Amino acid sequence: MRVTPRQFEQIQERMGKARRAPSGVLEPTCPPRTSSTHEIILGIDPSLRGTGYGIIRWSNRRAELLAQGTIKSAAGWERSRCLLNIHQTLRGVLREQRATVCIVEGLFYAQNLQTALIMGEARGASLVAAAEAGLAIYEIATRKVKQAIVGYGAAQKSAVARMVQRMLNLPEPPSPDAADALALALTYAQESSRYSLAPRRKI
Repeated sequence: MRVTPRQFEQIQERMGKARRAPSGVLEPTCPPRTSSTHEIILGIDPSLRGTGYGIIRWSNRRAELLAQGTIKSAAGWERSRCLLNIHQTLRGVLREQRATVCIVEGLFYAQNLQTALIMGEARGASLVAAAEAGLAIYEIATRKVKQAIVGYGAAQKSAVARMVQRMLNLPEPPSPDAADALALALTYAQESSRYSLAPRRKI
């Protein structure tokens, strides 16, 4: 069968798009995506009077502390002022530290309805600040965080703080609220480094 020059060119183009590797597996026609060498992760532990936050850089399976703190509101402040304080402070933190993803504590069922409502408001103010900055937002259950950091799902806050101190090579343990926020960020970083069949819960 005679092949025209044009047909020969078309055959070469097809072969170029679907080259066979030595193993017999088709090689991809496009280069594989490579993830960035690091990701800047924000963890938030919402609370009306003391919202903890922590930002780490995760690179080559190692974590580096970038920022941490507790957003405190005076006991005499009305709730609206506390929520504004949370939102504005987180906005300022995110302007200084270019986080790429935000992790918050998963919802829990409080026996006191008023407590649940107040916690929900603080959580909402935090989420608005993160969403406003364009961050992808995920949540992780508290027990899962404690299991990942301490190895025990009912660990005390002090144990979480000590493990966070060790993992980040800090001179002293962070404050309890900041430690919980950093634990969230570290748990997400660890999960992102290994394959998991369970999808992350994005909100």
